[in-house]
Amino acid sequence: MIRMLLRVLGHQYAGPVRRTVALMTVTAVAEGASYALLVPVLRALFGDTPGDARPWLVAFGAAVAGYAVLRYAGDLSGFRVGTTLLRGMYHRLGDHLACLPLGWYAAGRVGEVSVLAGRGVLQAMSVIAHLLSPFISAAVTPLTVVAVMLVCDWRLGLAAAAAAPAVAAIHVWAGRSMAAADAERAERDREATARVIEYLQAQPVLRAGGRTIERFRLLDDSLRGLHRASRRSLLSALPGVVGLTLMVQAVFTALLVLGAHLALGGDIGAAELLAVLVLAARCADPLLSLAELGGKLRVVRTELARLDAVLRTEPLPEAPEPVRPVGHGLELESVTFRHGDRTVLDDVSLSVPQGQRLAVVGPSGAGKSTLLQLLARFYDVDAGAVRVGGVDVRSIGTEALMEQVAIVFQDVYLFDGTIEENVRLGRPDAGEAEVRAAAAAARLDEVVERLPGGWSANVGEGGALLSGGERQRVSIARALLKDAPIVLLDEVTSALDPVNEAAVHEGIERLVAGRTVVMVAHRLRTVQRADRIVFLDGGRIVEEGTHEELLRRGGRYADFWQVSLTSVAGGPDTAG
Repeated sequence: MIRMLLRVLGHQYAGPVRRTVALMTVTAVAEGASYALLVPVLRALFGDTPGDARPWLVAFGAAVAGYAVLRYAGDLSGFRVGTTLLRGMYHRLGDHLACLPLGWYAAGRVGEVSVLAGRGVLQAMSVIAHLLSPFISAAVTPLTVVAVMLVCDWRLGLAAAAAAPAVAAIHVWAGRSMAAADAERAERDREATARVIEYLQAQPVLRAGGRTIERFRLLDDSLRGLHRASRRSLLSALPGVVGLTLMVQAVFTALLVLGAHLALGGDIGAAELLAVLVLAARCADPLLSLAELGGKLRVVRTELARLDAVLRTEPLPEAPEPVRPVGHGLELESVTFRHGDRTVLDDVSLSVPQGQRLAVVGPSGAGKSTLLQLLARFYDVDAGAVRVGGVDVRSIGTEALMEQVAIVFQDVYLFDGTIEENVRLGRPDAGEAEVRAAAAAARLDEVVERLPGGWSANVGEGGALLSGGERQRVSIARALLKDAPIVLLDEVTSALDPVNEAAVHEGIERLVAGRTVVMVAHRLRTVQRADRIVFLDGGRIVEEGTHEELLRRGGRYADFWQVSLTSVAGGPDTAG
């Protein structure tokens, strides 16, 4: 398990961990060795001159004090290393999650990562601070005591040593019998956590549909499944606990019988017999604790395996010698992209000259948003190439690529902080005047003026305290502040009221001025202002040209346009 722990953490932590394990092992040996002094103490006390026990008692006290110092140092080292490991693990996990491709974050990942980053990391890293010392003590101290018993009397020592393989076998058997139950409990735990998160996030939809009772039943079923799995896990532990207890008691009884036989035959004295029995009794407690510690260590090992699996997930590869693009034109050459068994984009080729606007339209599921994500390298293509400034995005460093691109999506996520903090994410080192100018260009200043607290107003988790239009204005102000030469827009006005739509459109026009733009759009004014339009359907480009050219052809785009006109004439624009 230590090997897996170091693999999860990184080998820069190998030195502190190994030193801590060595110190804990020395402490356990010192504890067992100190009991060896009980033999001369008891021999003197049962002898003709009990006063001779005084120096041995002093030596025993000094040995116990030395053990106490070692134990304090070992526990302190464990806590310090554990704290360092916890901090390092959070940093490593966070950095790795930020590098994983967007496709990794599929449905169910939120609950899994929530459990892993919370309780999972704490449990995995607690092994050094809380579990390693008692486990080493429970394993090493009895072995040291057996060595002491061999010195006292080889027959009793051999009898005690013969029990070691049996205790180890029971421990291994118990671990294997519990493995399946522990795995099921962990899976049920993840499922229940995902259900809880889903239930909380879906409250508006569920209440609007009057479906809260059915959804609660699904959540309740997952919690009952977790309860049953936990009960099975506990029941599967009973045979190991009972077996280990019976073995330890049987060994102690055997030593007692053997010792009494040897004492009655005059082969050992009463002092030696009493010392051996005291040592045997001292071995019982740590051996019995092995069952409980083994269960906790199995939980830790499971969490370490899950962390290891996440950290072994390959991020998008970085070019060994990154190239910085000199232009801002965009190009897709024979791009094919698959998601699972589904081909989302199939042999797509298009180009966007620097400073021009491309509108991408088409039915839902045509691959429009995926096209934008490939341009930003949220995924790598399965075939073909995506180029920025004539350079394949796989040859551009991630940081350099992100400097070139500003993205405004339909679903805006804001961090739980102030409006100003969320705008500054676009460029954290921007001056106050630049932030205010970007806000004014996005008409965010209107929102700031009417909010209590102004720029210091908190937006809530995910921007929950702002309306959709207000969140979109923050997103546009953030993109304006970033001042990137390439802008990607994904249906940024599809769900806005007329007032917010007008404000957001005004901000978008300022954002895209003079920049290379690719926009997924359905709104009439957005599509008309594009230099070129592609109609995407089934992952392929079925039409391409200017607005007027496509209308004259009378194809799919013309049908889409007619539906859009009808929608506008009949009420709110719902096309697409």
